[in-house]
Amino acid sequence: MRRELFGQPIGLATLFLTEMWERFTYYGMRAMLILFMTDLVAHGGLGIDDRTASSIYGLYLASGYLLALLGGYIADRLIGAQRAVLSGGVLIMIGNALLVSGSAQVFFVGLVIVVFGIGLLKPNISAIVAQLYPEGGSRRDAGFSIFYMGINTGSFLGSVFVPLFAKHFGWHWGFALPSVGMLLGLVQFLTLRRLLGEAGLAKGDSRPGSWWPVIAIVGAVVAVAALALTGTLTVDANEVSAAASWLIGILAAGYFVYLIFFAGLQTAERRRIYVMVALFIGCALFWAGFEQMGASFNLFADRYTDRVILGYEIPAGVLQGVNPFFIIVFAPVLAYIWLSLGKRNRDLSSPAKFGTGLIFMGVGFLIMYFASQYVLQGQKVLPTWLIATYLMHTWGELCLSPVGLSSMTQLAPQRFVGQVMGVWFMATALGTNLAGQLSGDYDASQLQTLPALFMKIFLWGAVSGGIMLMLTPVLKKLMAGGRG
Repeated sequence: MRRELFGQPIGLATLFLTEMWERFTYYGMRAMLILFMTDLVAHGGLGIDDRTASSIYGLYLASGYLLALLGGYIADRLIGAQRAVLSGGVLIMIGNALLVSGSAQVFFVGLVIVVFGIGLLKPNISAIVAQLYPEGGSRRDAGFSIFYMGINTGSFLGSVFVPLFAKHFGWHWGFALPSVGMLLGLVQFLTLRRLLGEAGLAKGDSRPGSWWPVIAIVGAVVAVAALALTGTLTVDANEVSAAASWLIGILAAGYFVYLIFFAGLQTAERRRIYVMVALFIGCALFWAGFEQMGASFNLFADRYTDRVILGYEIPAGVLQGVNPFFIIVFAPVLAYIWLSLGKRNRDLSSPAKFGTGLIFMGVGFLIMYFASQYVLQGQKVLPTWLIATYLMHTWGELCLSPVGLSSMTQLAPQRFVGQVMGVWFMATALGTNLAGQLSGDYDASQLQTLPALFMKIFLWGAVSGGIMLMLTPVLKKLMAGGRG
């Protein structure tokens, strides 16, 4: 008989704590990343210009999602999910430890190691959660809800305490705290790993040559890094970011073309692919705006926000903790609203929720547009502007993010579900990379570029959300027959 805690498999506690510490590490470092890169060398920063730092930020976020595809392959075919989580945690800890170094070269090596670790840990820990509930059903949904609270608890704690630590001990030691957090997560995982039982231990029958894709990808990254570090190869982060967006977009478009015209799908299945395309675009647009939180919004908090409270100036990165706090508060509220609407047969369809989420995102940027008008007049604004924006974006996230994976699994043809999940990661990767490119449109020497950036993204959100809502009746017809 399996042991339980409060009606849930006891192994969920192991995964909850592991993910909490991993997210503590991830969001703690994310809260400082662009501020550290743009800070003066004399202050301990890297002295990188805003545009290049924004591109690096976007590439960093996007790489973690893209490498989740490789991480899933490694777990499924080679080592199993538990070993993948453990290996990913070790890489994340080592990578963050390297960020402590005062060397710019070592810092970027650390970033590369961290994204490989995220790619190994992030998708596979969720897979283990699912394996704890072989019976499926509402109990598994409840388990994932608890697990999701672990994500946001870690996000909140990391966003608050890591910037505070950096403020008092300096940038480099600030990066040490996320490494310690991941170490605690690893110790906890190893100590309580037995509670997982057989979940995540199984691995596929690796055929000869199964390691070659991994070796090829890692080898290519190591070769490029070595050439860049030795000065043999000059890497322009802005050009790489632009090229990455085009590459991700072309790959996704090519895959959808294949599904529609060459995969031998039935008419009803092909119709649902069109809905998937709409949701893919909506997802990418949303994250391009949402991830300004760690980019242009973080710079806004640092440079143009009055953060003095009771005589103490809070670090700019601490405001990154507002979003996970709002998630914890409002996730149950939105869940209750969806359930109540469902009981009355008035639940919103996935396209309608996506459209609503995009409009909430756009409204947040409209708020920041008005806030930036005060900045043009030479004033600093209160944190309430950013807090109100983060509230809008949290509501948008809750409308869009939780239904994304579920919708794609329902719409995808049964034999293509795994591939479609990979494409969904690509949508998030595209959006986060675009976030860095958009943030680069802001030029600190020309302040008028700030409200221009916010107005542009507001129009993106408002127009795309409005189009999604107008297309909802058509998309609902195309969705007919999706697996529920």
